[in-house]
Amino acid sequence: MPIHGKSLLFKTLQHQPTTAVPWVPFAGVHAGKLLGYNARTVLTNGEKLLQSLLEVNRLYDPDGQPILFDLQVEAEILGCDLFWANDAPPSVSNHPLAGDNKTLPTALPNPGDGRLPLILDVMRKMKVAVGEQTALYGLVTGPFTLASHLRGTDIFLDTVDDPEFLRDLVAFSTEVAQRMADLYIEAGMDVIAVVDPVTSQISPHTFKSFLLEPFTELFTHIRRQDTFSAFFVCGDATKNIEVMCQTGPDGIAVDENIDMVAVKPVTDRHNIVLQGNIPLTTRMLLGTQQDNMKYIIDLLDALPSHDNLILSPGCDMPYATPIENVIATVEAIRDPRGTRQILAHYQAAQIDLESIVLPDYTNLATPLMEVFTLDSATCAACGYMLNAAQRAAEELGDAVEMAEYKATSPENIARMTKLGIKNLPCILINGELRFSSLIPSQRELVAAIKET
Repeated sequence: MPIHGKSLLFKTLQHQPTTAVPWVPFAGVHAGKLLGYNARTVLTNGEKLLQSLLEVNRLYDPDGQPILFDLQVEAEILGCDLFWANDAPPSVSNHPLAGDNKTLPTALPNPGDGRLPLILDVMRKMKVAVGEQTALYGLVTGPFTLASHLRGTDIFLDTVDDPEFLRDLVAFSTEVAQRMADLYIEAGMDVIAVVDPVTSQISPHTFKSFLLEPFTELFTHIRRQDTFSAFFVCGDATKNIEVMCQTGPDGIAVDENIDMVAVKPVTDRHNIVLQGNIPLTTRMLLGTQQDNMKYIIDLLDALPSHDNLILSPGCDMPYATPIENVIATVEAIRDPRGTRQILAHYQAAQIDLESIVLPDYTNLATPLMEVFTLDSATCAACGYMLNAAQRAAEELGDAVEMAEYKATSPENIARMTKLGIKNLPCILINGELRFSSLIPSQRELVAAIKET
């Protein structure tokens, strides 16, 4: 009988042959939905967070399980204000180092800061409750995303205008990540996942110049403590997979923007586990049980090898993800042969493109900037892409119109399909794709709009 649970995940991360593929549900705020708690409650109430995590463990039978999926914990400690929602993690609402303020913080997080007492307490209790059979993940905010929280979209100008300041800011953010990793390891976490979605929005050259050394130091720091690590990125980071591998994590986790079949030869060459990438909206949130099962089976069939592989949602599952869709996913992972029989006569529903009416892009009175995101409220890279567009729109005033379309509704997914959009986040200007998985500076975006 195939092994499951912590043993299976550890064998995979140790690059040993296995007879099954591990399953790690990224059930962050969705955990609260299982017991009727909203996102803010489950992220601020330790007792209810623990109850919700135990329900995730019971219902979804994970081999590995994160305790918290909230990339604002460190930012809140360092002085960022948060905007809270009932069905999504909070988002950063201000950036203490925006504009001319370049005075770096000096204090690193301590166990008594912010929500850390709550988080560390729940980690320890989960370790006692399920730690023997389930590998536990501690998620820390990656250096570049944390730097973005502190600096805002000015960070993309810094790559050219003030590279030394940017290096200092990233160095501080790396120290914060190391401190958070230390605290989580002490609390019993088996895997430290460094979640840095904004790294998908920069070029390989920028990555090598500013992030290669800091990330390498961070993963070395984690490894020295006999703990596994993962580099978690959202968005189309295909261009950066090679250099991400060079930083030396045990695994790389990706979302639906990345073709796992295409990048697995790269991660295999570096002997790094590839993790992902069940689509969050088209399958998990809006799809049927069969849609989710078929995605798993198609992915497994397309991959030439199931070694060095973990299956999971592409990112934090949407709050309202139907429970039955997740259970169907577990069934497909645990029993691929039986699932193929279930899907023998399955036909996917067709997307209704005829109902979508696009603007007459050739006859617009004012340039139209359209921002397409997975969900700017929950995806950091999407949020910064939207923020860049908002700042450009604010500068240009009535000289531009702007709209955002989130991939959280069938209508918006149909619109993206009709426009041929393949990767998120992105910006179209007058119907033309101008920026895809690469956040522009305000200067670049304003110039692009004025060109039309």
